Amino acid sequence: MSLHLALYQPDIPQNVGAAIRLCACLGFSLDIIEPCAFPWKESEFRRTAMDYKEIANITRHSSWAAFQDAYPGQRRLLMTTKGAKNLYNVTFQDGDILLMGRESAGVPDDVHTAVNDRLLIPMSGTARSLNIVNAAAIACGEITRQVRFT
Repeated sequence: MSLHLALYQPDIPQNVGAAIRLCACLGFSLDIIEPCAFPWKESEFRRTAMDYKEIANITRHSSWAAFQDAYPGQRRLLMTTKGAKNLYNVTFQDGDILLMGRESAGVPDDVHTAVNDRLLIPMSGTARSLNIVNAAAIACGEITRQVRFT
């Protein structure tokens, strides 16, 4: 098994590029759940993903249903500002899928109910949320620490 970062219908190609680089560096598989809010153009990712696209394991799924069918039985953990559990109070395991919602709208209710758990990063004061790739990096770092280094 492996660890996965999944982006649900991403809005911003530069964030996808940064996620490609993040996954290549940490050894996560990257899953893109379409449709994207932008046309998929390799040139869009060159600046942010650089040459990491060649070493990243990227799978594009045509829909939420296709994504679910691809990973039966694997735990899906949604990062959300409406999270129920503090990220640092979760025990991660090999095969986990970390799911990030759209930058503009998160995920719909049916995705919220289909995941195994909803997680949040504790914020300071009145701060609402981080950039999606920054949040993914924090979560992927914690998952890596637990699964690969303990």
